[in-house]
Amino acid sequence: MEQNLSQYKIFYEVAKTGNISRAAKELYISQPAISKAIGKLEDSLSTPLFIRSSRGVHLTDEGRILFEHTRRAFEELQNGEAQLKRARQFHMGRIRIGVSNTLCRYIMVSYLKGFIEQFPHVKITIDGQSTTHTMAMLEQQKIDLGLVAQPRPQKNLVFIPVMEIQDIFVASPAYLDNLRLREGQDADVFQAGNIMLLDRSNVTRRYIDEYMSFNRIAVNSLLEVTTMDLLIEFARIGLGIGSVIREFVQEDLTQGRLVQVEAGPPFPKRCVGFAYFSNHQSGTLTTFLDFCRSLPAV
Repeated sequence: MEQNLSQYKIFYEVAKTGNISRAAKELYISQPAISKAIGKLEDSLSTPLFIRSSRGVHLTDEGRILFEHTRRAFEELQNGEAQLKRARQFHMGRIRIGVSNTLCRYIMVSYLKGFIEQFPHVKITIDGQSTTHTMAMLEQQKIDLGLVAQPRPQKNLVFIPVMEIQDIFVASPAYLDNLRLREGQDADVFQAGNIMLLDRSNVTRRYIDEYMSFNRIAVNSLLEVTTMDLLIEFARIGLGIGSVIREFVQEDLTQGRLVQVEAGPPFPKRCVGFAYFSNHQSGTLTTFLDFCRSLPAV
């Protein structure tokens, strides 16, 4: 399009009102400026657009063709402005979040509950997946935000810490009592017992494997589980010794339903938080992050 958009706007208003004087009032510009702009547009298109008369102006056949196109164009612009106004008024928008099932249940849900109450018109999609998959989707701009264990530094990657977590081994008191009754009080529970870990595709599992290898903890019976929730539930019913996150079983430890099983030096604490790329940040994401920052720590 070679012409200035303002010339088409002037053409549209003149054609709509059929009167240069009324169009000038509508656009808050002078009549001579209107006439000059129309003349320039006609010259550039090498086509007369209006028939002038004492009663006003009327579109030529060519002018009617152009008017239909400009009418649709300016109506679309008006619709777009109306949608933006509505989006601002109702705080509409979209956030695509990637998070593992475990972190979603124990951390993300508490943030989402209050946010949805305050901003009910924001569309939120949750992609339940591993931390590795979440980071890959962030880089590919398929999601806006990830709740993950602290990732390695990357250009434009922002990480907002939410809480520290610590891995521990737990079992039910009954399981440990029966294990020691069967194997003896001095038995190595990690060699004698049923050890339950997340499967090898999980980032946490790789972290646990490194810890066990470094501390020379060997196991004879291993049960791999797909989710942290299953690990916790299996430990509660006495199926074995599970590697879990302390913060997610604190009530079980307090109530005595589970007890911690010492494996060696304590696991180093890990940090969980929100990750996003600053060059992909939307206004809705900013609103969500500001809301999360206003809340007390989980």
